[in-house]
Amino acid sequence: MTTSISIIGSGFSGLSAGCYLAQAGFKVTIFEKNNLLGGRARSFESDGFTFDMGPSWYWMPDVFDRFFADFGKKTGDFYRLSKLDPGFRIYYGRQDFLDIPADTSALRQLFEDLESGAGDQLDKFLADAKYKYEVGMKDLVYKPGLSITEFLDWRVIRSIFKLHMTTPFDKFVSKYFKHPKLRQLMEFPILFLGAAPAQTPALYSLMNFAGLSMGTFYPKGGMKQIISAMTKLARELGVTILSNHEVQQIMTENKTVRGLQANGTEFPSKFVVSSADYHHTESKLLAVEKRNYDEAYWDSRTMAPSSLLFYLGVDQKVPGLLHHTLFFDHDLTTHANEIYTDPKWPTNPLFYTCCPSKTDESTAPPDAENLFILMPLAAGIKDTDELRAKYFRVIINRLQNILDVNIESHIIYKRSYCIRDFASDYHAFKGNAYGLANTLRQTAILKPRIKNRHIQNLYYTGHLTVPGPGVPPSIISGKVVADQIIQKNNR
Repeated sequence: MTTSISIIGSGFSGLSAGCYLAQAGFKVTIFEKNNLLGGRARSFESDGFTFDMGPSWYWMPDVFDRFFADFGKKTGDFYRLSKLDPGFRIYYGRQDFLDIPADTSALRQLFEDLESGAGDQLDKFLADAKYKYEVGMKDLVYKPGLSITEFLDWRVIRSIFKLHMTTPFDKFVSKYFKHPKLRQLMEFPILFLGAAPAQTPALYSLMNFAGLSMGTFYPKGGMKQIISAMTKLARELGVTILSNHEVQQIMTENKTVRGLQANGTEFPSKFVVSSADYHHTESKLLAVEKRNYDEAYWDSRTMAPSSLLFYLGVDQKVPGLLHHTLFFDHDLTTHANEIYTDPKWPTNPLFYTCCPSKTDESTAPPDAENLFILMPLAAGIKDTDELRAKYFRVIINRLQNILDVNIESHIIYKRSYCIRDFASDYHAFKGNAYGLANTLRQTAILKPRIKNRHIQNLYYTGHLTVPGPGVPPSIISGKVVADQIIQKNNR
């Protein structure tokens, strides 16, 4: 008899788990509360513009390649990928910017031009980051984090000191580079992907290797193409996907899962995998005595940022922007402190714009631009229409001043998205956008467990558990939990 599995959520981790489990012969059903699939990677269309709602950076192409290869496919079977060159631009002030080239020799020269000897230092930094990437992305991230014994293999033990697990990221960067622009360049992935540089292990310099050595890519049609590809693959493998099906309860009997209830209907299954928000799953779908963690535990967690997002349609071209543009014209440390140390709306926020119409004309009408603006923000703070309007004014004024162009009078579509939307649409704990911060105390076995301690056959996947936040880690998370279920079912 075919073993049935229910998966809550159709984001990257849920679709990934569904594909691997269906391939292994399970009968898989995915339940999605929203009408659109993809979780935070949903998209929407309006007035001729197509907006990706969440992820916009395509890094670590090997993770996507490996996922599709596991099913005898290639990314090219589903979408066309192009490498961006420059990969991105960073503004430090009015008409003061760096373009980050895709070519490593050109990047080396850029570093050398800013700081004598920085080219050689970049070579050393990226060699170290490559080692961490190879160990981290081939060994560490595929471990389920259920026991310390998982890490007692020779390669990991031998690598402990070379991985710099206890060295703060900002101090590690400062050993190589002194110029403030170079240090900000190397530290930015940490702020936007989940933690303050001072609280993040230097292990995560592997992100610099991903962004600077491997490059920044774009799937034509937008990030939604990845969700479309994974959804198509899942259905080809026999996965049933039910949208507009919100789960109200995980049904248990004694210490065993017996299915779930969605839209008032019971769906029996032998296993349940939640790729929904971990805190929501435990606090709303399970009885108190069946939860892995209490509210005190969750309140003690360091959350990655939430975000204030603006989706803008502009009826003219906007010079000065690349596909990815970062605005670092104010202090990075201050903004990071206002996210993690003293949570509040930022004094002088850094922000990021994605303008996919620079690369892909299908995302906007002719002679128009599609703008996605993101301002990192502390999770769990107050979110009001008045605050959104205030910070739109701050951001649009800075954007126009730095680029020396009028944008506001040409906006023909505008939508905001912030903390309360993350909480409403995704049941996101404290309205977070990225999950848990990648601090040392929230790494590997110190992340929330992928397996329920009290209920057999209940598992968790996604950015609040191993291996962590981001699109590639979420895809890997789906495989990690699928492997655990396959192993258990085969015993």
